Amino acid sequence: MLRMSHPDHPGGAGRRTLAHRLVPMTGRDPEEPGRAATPLELLFDLTFVVAVGTAATYFAEMLAEGHPGHAVAAFALAMFAISVAWISVSWFASAFGTDDWLYRAMMMLTMIGVVVFALGLPAMFHSVEEADHLELRMMVVGYVVMRVAMVLQWWRAARAAHPYRAVGLANIRWTALVQVGWVVIGFVHLPLAVVIVGVVVLGALELLVPVLTQGGAGGTPWHPHHVAERYSLFAIITLGEGVVGTVASSGDLLGGADGTRWSGTAVAVVVAGVGLTFGMWWVYFATPFGDILAYRRRRGYLFGYGHIPLFMGIAGAGAGLHVAGLRLEHHSELGDIAVTFTLAVPVGLFLLMVYLLHTLLLSAPDPFHLLLISLTLLVLAAAVLLAAAGVALAVCLLVVMLAPFVTVVGYETVGHRHQRRMLDELRARTV
Repeated sequence: MLRMSHPDHPGGAGRRTLAHRLVPMTGRDPEEPGRAATPLELLFDLTFVVAVGTAATYFAEMLAEGHPGHAVAAFALAMFAISVAWISVSWFASAFGTDDWLYRAMMMLTMIGVVVFALGLPAMFHSVEEADHLELRMMVVGYVVMRVAMVLQWWRAARAAHPYRAVGLANIRWTALVQVGWVVIGFVHLPLAVVIVGVVVLGALELLVPVLTQGGAGGTPWHPHHVAERYSLFAIITLGEGVVGTVASSGDLLGGADGTRWSGTAVAVVVAGVGLTFGMWWVYFATPFGDILAYRRRRGYLFGYGHIPLFMGIAGAGAGLHVAGLRLEHHSELGDIAVTFTLAVPVGLFLLMVYLLHTLLLSAPDPFHLLLISLTLLVLAAAVLLAAAGVALAVCLLVVMLAPFVTVVGYETVGHRHQRRMLDELRARTV
């Protein structure tokens, strides 16, 4: 049988095979050396770039139009749904990914669902802005397509992996039940209050599915370093919204017919946008999540779903940069104070979640972290106060940019030694 080289095949480390026939979905080795994200997983992530980008764009536009409450609600719903969908597929892939032709076909079906879901985001944002109904039909269709693919994947795993049969069948039951609920919420004409309550209940069930299906069954054989890498890659593509927001913020600020006459404001916006994105990247990758999860497998749920507000903060920061650009181009109803606030809040959310995850995963609070996060919040508050004092918006953006670098400087000078000590103590407790 003709085979192609493929290092991530479950048959063994360092050997990669694309089998023309099916590979038994018996479960991957959770300690497999050299486990890394596959090209298929990278391609899969690209579809979520579209969804995240669409959500961030409409969030920025609604904020600029002066509807912050509605904008936050719609954005939170969109990012929650995007994150939960991505999380469920990524954890399944870490445990059971075979990369054979049927697995690839199911991933393609999932990607189709993501695109359909993304196409439904504009209608949802518009309905939230109108505040008289919640248009979820296209989003629900896309979500159901994604979940149908997941149900088929779990059915295959339940048949082949006998130790995980109970987990697989439980996932099928609960996933199907929740999708029935989403179809009812999306397609049955219900009062808005009932729809909102239904969304909250079904959202909670989505978060509880791993608990309901794996709590007493031993879980699935996920790979800690592979999972950590997958999350880091998703963080990177979400950080891309910061670059998009920077371009959106500075594009119309260039003078001259050929766009070569840069004003001081344009330079400040570019530096602030790229610097903020780079600083957030640096902060996230300062924590060795893979090493921590290797010793804290029981906290995988906390790590997995704790990233949802973190992803919201990253994408929200990109949207905040876009709002700043609209303000500088005189296309926003918001004043400088509100614009600075729309950027400072998601940046603060991101940084708080990084510190919180670090502390909870290691079970080791560090007074030095309290100092750093306090200084970070002071920097963000200073940016808002400067805007209130009438300082130019470009300067306020530069101050917000400094917030993640408080952590960067702290980590590179002192914090890395604290972290190494915490990891050594964690290894000693678990050996």
